[in-house]
Amino acid sequence: MHEEDDFPSKVDTELPSFNTKEEEIKYKRLIEASNEVLYEGCTTFSKLSFLLHLFHLKCMFHWSAESFTKLLELLIDAFPQIMKFPSSYYEGKKVIKDLGLGYEKIDACPNNFMLHWGDLAEKDECLICHTSRWKVAKGKEGDISEKGKEACKKGEPAKVMRYFPLIPRLKRIYMSSKTAKDMRWHKDDRDSDGTLRHPADALAWKKFDEKYHEFAGDPRSVRLGLASDGFNSYRLMNTNHITWPVVLIPYNLPPWLCMKPSSFILSLIIPGKSGRGIDIDVYLKPLIHELKMLWEGVDAYSGQNFKLRAALHSTISNFLAYAMLSGRSTKGYKACPICTHSTNSYRFGVRESGSEVLKQQEGIIHVYGKTNISSKKSGKKRGRGQVGASADEVNDGPYEDDVNEVLWSKRSVFFDLEYWEHTLLRHSLDVMHIEKNVCDNLLGTLLDMDKRRDDENARKALKELGIRPHLWLQPHANRVSYMPPASYTMSLIEKDRFLRVLKKLKVPCGYGSNLYRCVNVKQRKLINMKSHDNHVIMQDILPVALRAAKATKVIDLLDELS
Repeated sequence: MHEEDDFPSKVDTELPSFNTKEEEIKYKRLIEASNEVLYEGCTTFSKLSFLLHLFHLKCMFHWSAESFTKLLELLIDAFPQIMKFPSSYYEGKKVIKDLGLGYEKIDACPNNFMLHWGDLAEKDECLICHTSRWKVAKGKEGDISEKGKEACKKGEPAKVMRYFPLIPRLKRIYMSSKTAKDMRWHKDDRDSDGTLRHPADALAWKKFDEKYHEFAGDPRSVRLGLASDGFNSYRLMNTNHITWPVVLIPYNLPPWLCMKPSSFILSLIIPGKSGRGIDIDVYLKPLIHELKMLWEGVDAYSGQNFKLRAALHSTISNFLAYAMLSGRSTKGYKACPICTHSTNSYRFGVRESGSEVLKQQEGIIHVYGKTNISSKKSGKKRGRGQVGASADEVNDGPYEDDVNEVLWSKRSVFFDLEYWEHTLLRHSLDVMHIEKNVCDNLLGTLLDMDKRRDDENARKALKELGIRPHLWLQPHANRVSYMPPASYTMSLIEKDRFLRVLKKLKVPCGYGSNLYRCVNVKQRKLINMKSHDNHVIMQDILPVALRAAKATKVIDLLDELS
């Protein structure tokens, strides 16, 4: 163990060390196991690392506990030089459980109203919709089948969320001298020359430090980013299942470490048949509870006992998940979270503070879960600002309704955190998603695909603004209207040349995917491109392909745009 420096923050010596001594003992046992070689002369694995690799394979390939035990018995018989190695699955679990990195299964209401957690952990049904907590299989006639009754007896939950406690993971980081030093990089080793290289160089971090001096005084205080997005875990586009992971990123680490997968902290795994929408707040409650505890401080050990504190810096998501996390509508006439209601759609406004956002949300009442069961039966859609209205159902145009009801569909659960109201940057947008959208729109405009930004509505907008009259829609004998070509309009020959370059392009292994699969020369389209494909095209390939296509006017235009 290393000796910690003295920091101006308070160390609460009166905090009860109910688990710190035990964690220190477990950590020492792990160090001893990691230093113990697998067999004499082995330099590749220690006993602990080899056992962890075996458990990793078990999880990846879904081995049963019995098959894992048989494998351990075979290894011990085949390699007698391996001494004092676990001979069964359960003995192996006793060794690795000292890591303290397990997870909790939390049952959830099938209609997303509540979690069976905390004081409600023993309830057998939802307190709001009274839906059973347990899985019930019904027969053809609608009655509960024998299989369903057996499932209820066994206590099989209808919906389960996996929660990975945050506090033990942060404590574990500080029990290693190497990672504890890395967590102080933002204060001790960062160059403060005014260049933006890290979140600590940005204004939001500095403003937070100015308001909360005690928190900022200890460089061990953790700043966390929260990222979330949905994905289909079965890799099939036609399945009605989606998984929503919530990941935390420790921003204390230097840039080359904090964005590595090994530094990410998995917090939640939310299953379901569709996206959680704004009901995601129900599932975030255990995390918010721990973040409140970490704001007050918990007893931790890193060479000496100290008060470990942590705060949520901001969230990272695409634009759709932004609506889920913040509660603000991202559709319709006022979708921009920067302009909001105070500006029109042609100019930027002033960023609103957390206090202003919180004031706008005062009149918003949202009941989480499927609250529109009766409205679905009657065929009616919930109105804007109505109780339980989702983000997809509000703000579809420039209505005359009350602006608070138009913009907001809920009060975000993040405002339960004491400091969230005073955080300058609460929500960030994912760069890769933005780059993909820009690339799709740019290529769609150049190739005249469906996803483009030069259409009849855009030309009408130019006329309304009274600018660029040479691009206004013009009457035509054989068409309803004629769109005059712009400087970025590619000829058919240029499009064919451009697409043939992408079709024949070969890139180094690991640099990008096979783009020729995305090229449809006959229809002059690019289809099924992934985010990384867009990134590679925008960064390197686009200028080369356009020069090969000899699209001189387009090259000059994009050069000015860049």
